[in-house]
Amino acid sequence: MTRESDLDDMRVHVKLKLSLLWVALMFFYIYGDYFGLYVPGQLKGMLEGQGPIGPVSQGSLAIVSILTVLPGLMVILSIVLPPHVSRWLNFAMGLFYTLIVLATLVLFQSWLFYLLYSLTEMTLTLSVVWYAWKWPRLASRSAEVVGQSVTRIRASVDDSLGENAHDEQSSP
Repeated sequence: MTRESDLDDMRVHVKLKLSLLWVALMFFYIYGDYFGLYVPGQLKGMLEGQGPIGPVSQGSLAIVSILTVLPGLMVILSIVLPPHVSRWLNFAMGLFYTLIVLATLVLFQSWLFYLLYSLTEMTLTLSVVWYAWKWPRLASRSAEVVGQSVTRIRASVDDSLGENAHDEQSSP
């Protein structure tokens, strides 16, 4: 019978956690914007030249593009940048995007679905900030790996001793 404590689990590196948080954030941005198209008058406004931050122009669409490109870049940058650069970039970008989402909630009257998406997005961006701030130090990671290895060795030895003890008891 398997106990919950017997289940194997791998340690997920902070770089991968940060990258996946940015991936999740991008999905919520896409779906939030998609469902926003169903708000009465939204499509009519788009056809009349209204964009997300005012009248559609090359400049306004460039600004919106930059705001959506950066989280997409953070998916890969979180993994490939050196840890000290990735840590501070994730911290700064997580705070920046938390403030962007908060500003949209304050400045624009929102529907309930948008409030749900915004709270979820802020939870994700604040998680980015948290993981970046709490980025594990090399010494603590080494100690943790050693501790996990010792625990596994002890469990393996205990299993072996248990089997040997059982074999000795069953011998005539």
